[in-house]
Amino acid sequence: MPLFPALSCPTVQLSNALEIPILGLGTSHNGGYSHDAVVYALTECGIRHLDTAKRYGCEEKLGEAIKESRLLRSDLWLTNKLWPGDYGYKAAKKACLDSCTAMGVEYFDLYLMHWPESLKVGSFNREIRAETWRALEDLYKEGVCHAIGVSNFLVRHLEQLKEDCNVVPHVNQVEYHPFQQPHRLMEYCRKDGIVFEGYSPLAKGQVLSDPVVQQIAKKHRRTAAQICICWSIQNGVVTIPKSIKKNRIQENCQVFGLQLDEEDMVALGNLHDGRHVTWDPTNVE
Repeated sequence: MPLFPALSCPTVQLSNALEIPILGLGTSHNGGYSHDAVVYALTECGIRHLDTAKRYGCEEKLGEAIKESRLLRSDLWLTNKLWPGDYGYKAAKKACLDSCTAMGVEYFDLYLMHWPESLKVGSFNREIRAETWRALEDLYKEGVCHAIGVSNFLVRHLEQLKEDCNVVPHVNQVEYHPFQQPHRLMEYCRKDGIVFEGYSPLAKGQVLSDPVVQQIAKKHRRTAAQICICWSIQNGVVTIPKSIKKNRIQENCQVFGLQLDEEDMVALGNLHDGRHVTWDPTNVE
């Protein structure tokens, strides 16, 4: 019997047959970091999927929270991301191993290139992406990363990576919420066996006051946040809301008994207006 029961959470199969929990907890430097909230998510809410990045500056704290939870490493899905300042073959390998050390783990379940643009002066994005991806391919072969992927990549970035490298990314993590639904990118990922993962499912709170969302929430006697998370999950998207408030984390986990009607799904689908609430990779070559 596990120390703490896991959330009854469906999984999505990656192209290498690993199963990623469809709901995770995101962490960030924006809005702070709460040790207590992460421990609470793991021990009281049954969360088993944590998403972080070197950029967020909380790797060591997250490692401490995992240790405090007393959960087995094998029971967790940990995603980390490589910052563009560490792109390039040698730098990428070193950064990944340093992140493992900082978090006190021997491997990541998923490791992502955080952004399609290089920060290295005088380098071409395509070339540096390919060189960096080769480092991730080697980390994958060595077992340091059980799956590898990208974040904020558009179709053209994925097309180039496929031409330049050997392993097709297992995951592409991008902004996804009712106002931002990149249908062409989602379709491309599905055709290529790339699991589509969405961050900012609540559009940084902007979607919570939308009348359509509120009306559907009232109909199902749920919160606006639960409606948006459920909509994302019902669309087959791996969804990673973030919060540092215990009550919100608990609320976000209580979505698996909820089933939105077809008319709800259509109404929410019609809210797309193309807005970004975070980084927009449109102009990255």
